[in-house]
Amino acid sequence: MARTLYLIAYDVRNPKRLRRVHKVLKEFATGGQKSAFECYLSDAERNELLSRVRDQMDETQDALLIVALKDRTNVIVKGIAVAPSNETLTYLG
Repeated sequence: MARTLYLIAYDVRNPKRLRRVHKVLKEFATGGQKSAFECYLSDAERNELLSRVRDQMDETQDALLIVALKDRTNVIVKGIAVAPSNETLTYLG
């Protein structure tokens, strides 16, 4: 089953909905922090995640962003950061 790496970020305004959305995303995530997660997902898993998150969000107040990270060859680091040593991970900075 082919999987694509996605960056998923959200802004949920209600604390109760925020906890529920966070819980769903953590089930699918391989890494992340606060309101941004990295998830390796098949098409079916992505559809399931979207369905479950939609059930928890108020689309008139909350936002969800999903970005497919396909080209990860050019990594730029800033500040005192070091270049990635593990090519299976995506670094954002």
